[in-house]
Amino acid sequence: MSNLENILPLNSWFTDLKLTSQIIIAGPCSAETEQQVLDTAIQLKKFDKVKIFRAGIWKPRTRPGSFEGKGEEALKWLKKVKTQTKLKTCVEVASPEHIELAVKYEVDILWIGARTVANPFAIQALADTLKDYNIPVMIKNPINPDIELWQGAIERINGAGINKIAAIHRGFYPFEKTNLRNIPKWEIPIELKTRFNNLPIIGDPSHISGTTEYIKDIAQKGLDLNFDGLMIETHINPKQALSDAKQQLTPSELNNLVSNLHFRTDSTVTNIAEIELLREQIDSVDNQMLELLAKRMDIIEKIGNYKKKNDIAVFQLRRWEKIISTRKDFGNSLGLNIEFIKKILQIIHKESIMRQNKLMN
Repeated sequence: MSNLENILPLNSWFTDLKLTSQIIIAGPCSAETEQQVLDTAIQLKKFDKVKIFRAGIWKPRTRPGSFEGKGEEALKWLKKVKTQTKLKTCVEVASPEHIELAVKYEVDILWIGARTVANPFAIQALADTLKDYNIPVMIKNPINPDIELWQGAIERINGAGINKIAAIHRGFYPFEKTNLRNIPKWEIPIELKTRFNNLPIIGDPSHISGTTEYIKDIAQKGLDLNFDGLMIETHINPKQALSDAKQQLTPSELNNLVSNLHFRTDSTVTNIAEIELLREQIDSVDNQMLELLAKRMDIIEKIGNYKKKNDIAVFQLRRWEKIISTRKDFGNSLGLNIEFIKKILQIIHKESIMRQNKLMN
């Protein structure tokens, strides 16, 4: 299995781009019409930060009936984009046939979507086809927060001889409704970067946000974490977009957003990223602790209902003594201070008693 030591940095993918900082990839969620694609690309070309034009050609939909892309016809439009704007082009592929067609129309970069990454069989089929080509490939995280699945997809593509690879962080499907379309779980791309220091990571704030309201904050967070670039969905007229209308910016809105982002130098990124990586790990651990505490209180209330039904006293001294004794020993074996453990347990026990008393009364 590859250790990804041969992965090339983004600034060596295309020598004519002359990249000096993080790269911006922009374009519509879907290529809908030739005019829409060309108008968007021409407007984006005006902004020096945008180097690569992205567009969805084949759109995988959960259910049939909605817009599923224009396929090969749209690839002809992208070829015109290259001719008229000199922007590099980037499309999503999900099958060997997609790769063949993208190469035929001189697409510069391929990306593999979250649904495809979740299927090792599909990834291997793509890898087998890519053995015949030397083309950059960007790999989105799978829908669920499985870093092994993400890493496995990257390793399969690298095993096909592709050394121009980047990961795209587009967030993970939430089991419960949140303000964001996908939860970032920043600790996962951080861990991926820890495993493979030389692997470029691109942030996709559009898919994390689900609405333009949060794109700037999510984009800045990625840059602060030393991401190598951003992929932001941009449409000449988002209100008329056939897919993901709420999360697409106009080209002028993108220009304003990018102009207000803080692109850090290598030295400041290194200093900030180191502590931010650790803080993200703390945030993740804290969230997990809170989730576990909420689950514990749910169980406490079930016990309280049982005590009420069976006329059992709320406070049980022997149970409390057992908790203190066993948790102190276990916590101490993990290197935690015994007094610290006691204080935490006392606070939790006090809250538990209060909740059960409310149930009793």
